[in-house]
Amino acid sequence: MELKDYQRMRLLSYNIQAGVDTGKYRHYLTQGWKHVLPHRERQVNLDRIATMIKQFDFVGLQEVDSGSLRSGFLDQTEYLAHRAQFPFWFKQINRKIGKLAQHSNGLLSRMRPTQVDEYKLPGLPGRGVILSNFGGDDGLSICIMHLALGRRARMRQIQFVSDLISDRRHAIVMGDMNCSGESDEIKLLVKNTNLRLSGCVRGTFPSWRPMRRIDHILVSDSLLVENPRVLDYPMSDHLPIGIDVLIPKELDLAA
Repeated sequence: MELKDYQRMRLLSYNIQAGVDTGKYRHYLTQGWKHVLPHRERQVNLDRIATMIKQFDFVGLQEVDSGSLRSGFLDQTEYLAHRAQFPFWFKQINRKIGKLAQHSNGLLSRMRPTQVDEYKLPGLPGRGVILSNFGGDDGLSICIMHLALGRRARMRQIQFVSDLISDRRHAIVMGDMNCSGESDEIKLLVKNTNLRLSGCVRGTFPSWRPMRRIDHILVSDSLLVENPRVLDYPMSDHLPIGIDVLIPKELDLAA
């Protein structure tokens, strides 16, 4: 197939840390109160994030707050969708801590998904995956997830995600995976599916000194990838990761 036979989609994955702009290790201690109490800078930071994500067609968010005390009872997924003019959005609340916090994953899309499902991941409560589908039975599947801190739990979670998408020809998996591209977890995901890493080689964490490459986007071998990049937008303790995906035009994503 030639390039004219493909349609381009710009994708971004971003752990936004509920809008907290951590910039140094000591901020986890000195500004820890921002994770439980509202503050004006959070709103300013969300507006900056909204401006940045406008250039993308599909955005996967991790560590979003879905309307608790710390966010001023603001559903951050919905707010970013409106500010960045995304007509379709979905939130998955994975961990509710009363009125203090509602830890979530988020999906923003410029195309209407034909189906969106959410799953709890194996391990301790608080981790989940959003699986969205675009088009018919042979359409595009996109997973957004935030994996556990412990390796044993991540291996179980990767196996779960592998089982979800192993029979899907066109798939994209993105998120904060808390492990490197050379880890056993990523190797297991690649082994069990037709996915491959998209080619981003820069670190994403911590944002002020990005040494660890723990945020990833993997794509099926049926899709072409261009311009894999880590964006220099330190508005969280993670940096966002983006790619351009070339999808065969024969796939009617609006079906």
